[in-house]
Amino acid sequence: MKAAVLTALIVFASPIAIAASGVEFRSVSDVAVMYDAPSREARQQFVIARDTPVEVVRSQAGWVKVREPGGMLAWLESSVLAPRRTLIVSAERARVLARAEDAAPLVFEAERHVLLEPLFEPAPAGWARVKHRDGQSGFVRISQVWGL
Repeated sequence: MKAAVLTALIVFASPIAIAASGVEFRSVSDVAVMYDAPSREARQQFVIARDTPVEVVRSQAGWVKVREPGGMLAWLESSVLAPRRTLIVSAERARVLARAEDAAPLVFEAERHVLLEPLFEPAPAGWARVKHRDGQSGFVRISQVWGL
């Protein structure tokens, strides 16, 4: 029984399972106001920074309800979503390594809230290949970033 539960957890936590679940992440193309309802007349909740990744929860006539990295739900005009994706470091410090191995050489460290570009290249389970805006790239544990 324990083996079946462990197997199920591994299968459902895999990136393929996450993609199959329909979770959609996008990034904000410019600084944007987030509202408590899908209307410019709704109460403004806060302003979200350019390139911040968001999880699309629902779409409705020119608006999207999103979850931002801190977990808050709010509405954005769909026109502010960019086709380009970003990730945000959610750990205190993310270690970006030369290979997808804990013992691999360190390429760089990124502090919490630093944005990284996902490269969507094949990587072992639990890892993602990313690039910093300065051009450095490597592999990061997916548990250290948000937006995949």
